[in-house]
Amino acid sequence: MNAIEIKNLCKKYRRFSLDSISLELPSGCIMGLIGENGAGKSTTIRLILDIIKKDSGSIKLFGKEVSASSAKLRDDVGVVLDEPGFPEVFNAKNINKVMKYTYSNWDEERFFSLLTRFDVDEKKKFKALSKGMKMKVSIAVALSHKAKLLILDEPTSGLDPVIRDEIVDIFYEFTRDPSNSILISSHIVSDLEKLCDYIAFIHKGKLLICDEKDRLLEKYCIIRCSAEDIGKINSDAIKSKKESPYGVEAIVERDAVTIDFEINPVGIEELFVSVIKGEK
Repeated sequence: MNAIEIKNLCKKYRRFSLDSISLELPSGCIMGLIGENGAGKSTTIRLILDIIKKDSGSIKLFGKEVSASSAKLRDDVGVVLDEPGFPEVFNAKNINKVMKYTYSNWDEERFFSLLTRFDVDEKKKFKALSKGMKMKVSIAVALSHKAKLLILDEPTSGLDPVIRDEIVDIFYEFTRDPSNSILISSHIVSDLEKLCDYIAFIHKGKLLICDEKDRLLEKYCIIRCSAEDIGKINSDAIKSKKESPYGVEAIVERDAVTIDFEINPVGIEELFVSVIKGEK
């Protein structure tokens, strides 16, 4: 069963449209939703969570339509948004009391255990916490009601590298259970490259690529050659190229390389940038 299944999802605003998005996240896997700010990542996530209503298309979580089953699915989905929405005057104990009435599977002991692990001061009001600490509280909530799916919108944005690494490790731990899945959006591609099984590129409301990360890394490569030799490769297989007095560096489909070029592996960030430039 897929944890998430989206088909032909559309949402139109006056100056932006999410255009027929389709993707599947198999249970037990992590998908990274990559795109620039304003590409449509947060819109997609809010549609999945039924925070905003779709214009057309289908959204299923664990095989059930979201609009018809949203309340029943709440316990199974842990959510971390880029701006945690807890009242500023709440401390951890206040949050715990509210969550008891929000989730039927709320685990108070686990919540406070996670806060201790994260070095969060339980007595501090939410407004007095740093952005990193606020994000840790939000993650602790998401992990304390036996969720099977985490949906995370820019959870590492604006955090220093040490805290980002710590949070990524927490997500690794969550997916040690093969029934647990994660959809995580970010424009920090390096975080997603080491974490994700699947990668989805979104740009100006359109899904450009959605595939297994390892398959993408196998499909494309970087070559360095002369300006003359680059002309021997099918232009449709060239995702991007940079020319200099010393030759050409290009990201191409590996299968299109039929002569002896210098071949190097490509990273997800390099591939993403090349795909975006190709769309502009």
